[in-house]
Amino acid sequence: MVMNSLPGVRKGAASRWGGRPSRRELLALLAAAPALKASVSAPAAPVAIARCRAYDDGVATAMSAMFDDLGGLPRLVRNKTVTIKLNLTGSPGVRFQGRPLGSTHYTNPRVAASLAYLLDRAGARRIRFVESCWASSGPMEEYLLDSGWNVRQLQAISKAVEFQNTNALGKGKRYSRFRVPGGGLVYPAYDLNHAYEDTDVFVSLAKLKNHATCGVTLSMKNIFGITPASIYGDDAGVQEPNENPRSGRGATCHEGKRQPAGGSPAERNPASSRDPGFRMPRIVAELTSARPIDIAIIDGVETVAGGEGPWVKGLRLMRPGVILAGTNAVNVDTAATAVMGYNPRAPKGQKPFADCDNTLLLAESLGAGSADLKNLDLRGLPLAEALCPFG
Repeated sequence: MVMNSLPGVRKGAASRWGGRPSRRELLALLAAAPALKASVSAPAAPVAIARCRAYDDGVATAMSAMFDDLGGLPRLVRNKTVTIKLNLTGSPGVRFQGRPLGSTHYTNPRVAASLAYLLDRAGARRIRFVESCWASSGPMEEYLLDSGWNVRQLQAISKAVEFQNTNALGKGKRYSRFRVPGGGLVYPAYDLNHAYEDTDVFVSLAKLKNHATCGVTLSMKNIFGITPASIYGDDAGVQEPNENPRSGRGATCHEGKRQPAGGSPAERNPASSRDPGFRMPRIVAELTSARPIDIAIIDGVETVAGGEGPWVKGLRLMRPGVILAGTNAVNVDTAATAVMGYNPRAPKGQKPFADCDNTLLLAESLGAGSADLKNLDLRGLPLAEALCPFG
């Protein structure tokens, strides 16, 4: 059902919030989004939401039901290579309150295993898990072991399962260039590991959480990690990539203090703002346009609020108990932002985009997808039942 309105709309409801808002009041705020004109050309595809309260056998059941709501998984992946970008942000040695990484800020291994099982059953020819592993160019399997994953168990699901650390060239012979339609907002194109070209279906398997720079980190922000540190890292080579990177991408991408490694496209305008709240939402939006996400899945069973990882002050545990999925990342992230209790069309200065531009609106302006709840076809668990305010 296309959501032309949301229940519980009351004029002035938001002004009566004295403390924690009620679900009715939050839904009223979401329905009364500010008058920011949506792109008429931005597409909208169905978004499925499922209840899942624990990392157990119910994960596969919930995901299977979501894909049924979306028209079935076989039609999307049968006889195809499927590349799955995980969210393994930050070093596996940095944990929040000593808890398993998958219960806080990493993609949970049970969610990844459930997806691999469903893909194999749906007839996928090749199932490749990828991530640009933090400060490493070594085998991804070793990084997963350090993160507490049972790699052999994941490999036992299907002979089609494989892994690729995309933080450098790896097993490839060359980088693949992805041009941003329309010329880009920060960079005109990106040089990425071949795995992002050598695939039929690209999946972003993300986490439902906030982000200190971008407000939220969902399926679109997850693919910022497809940029190899060998080219975009702080210790990237000047004339050529550094195939043994040991740093993040703060100086190049967040702050614009340096250009990517020689041979890769430089910024369009080196005189533009160096503010991370300006740069990062634009980089995320143009990456989504340059390397489109074919299936977006967001793990919101257990997570954290207040930031993307333990290095952010004020982090706290959350149990939304939901998973979201769809074939348009902007649409899925719009629904997920609403699940978190935020207005997806909020301008800079309003939560969750207090100190940054709205990535959803930037991606919409590039024609990547609609960021307007009223345009979305939400299926499965109703938004009112999925709502879990992140504050």
